[in-house]
Amino acid sequence: MQIKPLAACVLTLALAACASPYVDPDHYSGFLKDYSALKEEKSPSGEPVMRWIDQDVDANRYTSVFVEHSQLYPPPQPTEKIPQSALNGITQFYDEALKNAFARELPLATGPGPGVLVVRPAITAVSAKTKGLQPYEIIPIALVAAGVSAATGIRDQDTTLATEAAFIDGGDNKVVAQVVRKGSGAELANSSEVVQAKDFRGVLDIWAQDIVKSYKELKTK
Repeated sequence: MQIKPLAACVLTLALAACASPYVDPDHYSGFLKDYSALKEEKSPSGEPVMRWIDQDVDANRYTSVFVEHSQLYPPPQPTEKIPQSALNGITQFYDEALKNAFARELPLATGPGPGVLVVRPAITAVSAKTKGLQPYEIIPIALVAAGVSAATGIRDQDTTLATEAAFIDGGDNKVVAQVVRKGSGAELANSSEVVQAKDFRGVLDIWAQDIVKSYKELKTK
């Protein structure tokens, strides 16, 4: 089945964006207040991230951490491929991963305040695409090629997740760091397999561990 020229053009551009290890600036969600200072960096695990850290921040001033409930931003429309149950589970796993990782370093606070580091995370994209081919579906940015899934449904599918997070001083509400990154979840067997939250548990754990390791590195500077 042929894809119309306009759709083919869109898919080509999407493929170029997906080939980059960084989130394309055109796909920034608007969750963060300012993206202009983000720079290409490497996370403690060696993965590419877009990151900004206030050079004047003193990480040693924080005696506890408050992890806000992670958001789905902008609010996505669930589909048969990526149901609401999967989206809810992803945010739950993200919250758990962040709290478990930080709890090894700082007491968990019940809210913001002086001496509290506030972590404000969001899941900004969930996607499943046919392995080696064009995107099948991306939430919240939908790039769906009609008829493609039927023709390629027997192929493995890659799953991808993106996050944006702000780190805020709980005393004066000043943003002291920001990060944008994406990562891969478990492969799906074919296009009929439904995305589940557990497909992303591994990447969420890595993100949380990287965030805490970055915090620990700041404390030694």
